[in-house]
Amino acid sequence: MSSTNSKFAPYRQALAAISQRTRTPLPSLIVSFAILHEVTAVVPVAGFFFGARALGVGEGIVGALAPRPGDDVTTHGFTAYLRDSWAGERFREWMVEGEARAERMGRRYGWFGFEKGSKLEVLSPEQLSTHAPESVLVSGRIAGDVANVVVAYALTKALLPVRIGLSLYLSPAFSRTFVQPMSSVLTRIARRK
Repeated sequence: MSSTNSKFAPYRQALAAISQRTRTPLPSLIVSFAILHEVTAVVPVAGFFFGARALGVGEGIVGALAPRPGDDVTTHGFTAYLRDSWAGERFREWMVEGEARAERMGRRYGWFGFEKGSKLEVLSPEQLSTHAPESVLVSGRIAGDVANVVVAYALTKALLPVRIGLSLYLSPAFSRTFVQPMSSVLTRIARRK
């Protein structure tokens, strides 16, 4: 069995069980799950982005969890505890992913202060070895809307178990309401031709 199949095996098994229980066709259920999984990613990212932007908290959260070199990180209490915890480490990983995605989107569409179509700045191995991990993570570009995107991405990643559960729960109803009727319409159109 390939690694791709084994990665999705638990979801396929869960969807097969739901299909039997609800008498919803498995292919329709799989399509419904895929659509809902994407919707439950896009909606929170947009919500968290605009929420962080409205509240002006993106830079503060990024600064608290991944301080730049030279920043005063002698804070004690919850922020220091969170930064040094497993959750803080995981959040920093998601922040790296979020920064890369924000930069890619920004350069592609001219968003977040990036010039449209500009090339990615790549650090050489020598530059990477001389920088502390935090300075590579927080490249100096995480400010304003980029920080808000990074926070939105990380929070959406943190919601993955909830998103999967919600997608599984809503898949049968979504399948019956949208996917199966659309499939019927497309099938009738294809038969006419």
